[in-house]
Amino acid sequence: MNDQNSTSTSARVRRTLGRLYDGREILYYDDSSPYVDGGATRELHDPRPPAEPSRAGQMRYDPLSGAWVAIAAHRMDRAFMPPADECPLCPAGRGTVPSEIPADDYDVVVFENKSPSFSPRVDGNPHEVTLLDGEELWPTMPAFGRCEVLCFTSDHASTFADLSPSRARTVIEAWVDRTRELGAVDGIEQVFCFENRGREIGVTLTHPHGQIYAYPWVTPRTRRILTMAEQHRARTGGNLLRDVLEAEQRSGQRVVTRGEHWTAYVPAAARWPVEVHLAPHRDVPDLPALTDEERDELAHVYLDLLRRLDRYYPAPGHDPEAVLRLPYIAAWHQAPVHEGRDLARLHLQITSVLRAPGKLKYLAGSESGMGAWVNDATPESIAERLRAVR
Repeated sequence: MNDQNSTSTSARVRRTLGRLYDGREILYYDDSSPYVDGGATRELHDPRPPAEPSRAGQMRYDPLSGAWVAIAAHRMDRAFMPPADECPLCPAGRGTVPSEIPADDYDVVVFENKSPSFSPRVDGNPHEVTLLDGEELWPTMPAFGRCEVLCFTSDHASTFADLSPSRARTVIEAWVDRTRELGAVDGIEQVFCFENRGREIGVTLTHPHGQIYAYPWVTPRTRRILTMAEQHRARTGGNLLRDVLEAEQRSGQRVVTRGEHWTAYVPAAARWPVEVHLAPHRDVPDLPALTDEERDELAHVYLDLLRRLDRYYPAPGHDPEAVLRLPYIAAWHQAPVHEGRDLARLHLQITSVLRAPGKLKYLAGSESGMGAWVNDATPESIAERLRAVR
């Protein structure tokens, strides 16, 4: 599956791997004919003239937080909110600028980001530590890793919530495949699948898409969860994330929806004006560990949850069928590749900065300066509203 132009066929999805004009990888995940059944094969020619891809920037260590910070100045020139006829994520031939996806249509596609925060293209040893200004306080390393773009659909005006369950299932297969493959790369410690949606979140392209980051270290958020989970296990013998899920299920006050394999709930200490977690009932470390049945139900539960979120706030006007597309970040929390896999537990966290129509939750002094959160909405009221809308 790693060879250029190779294809892989499964019962539901056919994967085809190719190269873009500058050597970056592109992967098509087809679930429709004629590609999924082998009636046709993907043409992988990119007509743009050959070029050199972006190389890795630098990471600098922050001694005050204990975290690495990626310095990616080359990202300043990336595309920013182009009009629909200049969208680089639309299929080739639909716009006035060359597409990143050299095909006249696609189902789901993944490609290496043109302006990556982390890159496998490193000059020298990707793990070599040097000192900024010769100071021991400031270690630096190449920003080794990988950043990918995942396009959910070729329909520019669509959104994830508009996908069919079968297409959402294909996206899940892409998440699984990329998590498994990137996690096998030497030097990668964590794989993160996520979606930013909405101008309020800060997206630079409105075409429905997500991203996948492969980090060379365990991220601060995950490191904190592992620390708390380890302390919980030492104190109680239990698994923190499982115990949280079971406590929310027992209470029921903040449960939004529950299926055979998944439960969606608003966490008891939600930080955001709208926040919901989606967790499997079985202890699994990451997306590849899910069974086919769990993946099947996830496609339906996730779509139901996103459609509820789009109806969380009343839309302007008097049309009862109208929706207000909620800006959100959907973040898949997975276990690190090599450590804490018995402590971490797969779950999805969806958050929104919209505290009312046209009003944003700003991370001001207390949140940004001190990391001390204040929420204007009660978790119980968030859950009640999400249960009421469909």
